[in-house]
Amino acid sequence: MFPLKDDIPTRRFPVLTVAFIALNVVMFFAFQGASLSFSGAEINDENAIEYGAIPYELAHPGEDCVLEQGDQTPTCPAGGTSEAPDDQGLAPWWVTIFTSMFMHGGLLHLLGNMLFLWIFGNNIEDSMGKPRFVAFYLLGGVVALAAQTVIEPSSAVPTIGASGAVAAVLGGYALLYPRARITTLLIIVFFATVIQLPALAVLGLWFVMQLVLGAFDPGQFEGGGVAYFAHIGGFLFGMLVIKLFANRVHEDYEAAHRTPVY
Repeated sequence: MFPLKDDIPTRRFPVLTVAFIALNVVMFFAFQGASLSFSGAEINDENAIEYGAIPYELAHPGEDCVLEQGDQTPTCPAGGTSEAPDDQGLAPWWVTIFTSMFMHGGLLHLLGNMLFLWIFGNNIEDSMGKPRFVAFYLLGGVVALAAQTVIEPSSAVPTIGASGAVAAVLGGYALLYPRARITTLLIIVFFATVIQLPALAVLGLWFVMQLVLGAFDPGQFEGGGVAYFAHIGGFLFGMLVIKLFANRVHEDYEAAHRTPVY
């Protein structure tokens, strides 16, 4: 099931949504050195390691992970304090909290996140204005990363991706516009069709999938894999705080679907 568009027009051009998408694309191709390959093999792994958020460092403030020459995964101390040598190039943990949410593990990862951000982000930006949207988006990414860190606090595998921040946008949208119509591509084995579904059904199913996949994916507790609990944390954050940020909600978004009275 892939959402294609919604039916809520925005009152202002979504400048920040477009800016966030552009920043993610620039980071992927220019900073990460990626190509148009869907395999992700062309990505600069050194940048992902250096600027990705390492759960161990976030869960153990003051303890730095180090990258030994030739290794693909940083080595994190089991205890005590370790200072990472300058020539090993790992960015400070507080910097990676923000850089990690603008990096991606492959072209499909990038395209999927940016599709969801474009469809749902424009209306969330429209509901709160620019400064609030920046704060909401970044805080969503931070909370999502914190949720993933709680699940795997000893992981040395860098976490990257905009998924957590985008999940916050989805959670906010589900609460503000649950009955919005989402044009959705539905694929069942060899059958495909395009239908309109309520936003709550589309986003609710997405959230349930994250819960199920997170619970049954062994990678969540061994390090690596998809950060499902970042998605879950971001989504719940969006639902819980959206009313604190949204001060320009499009209250009459269902008007186009009402039967006219003569």
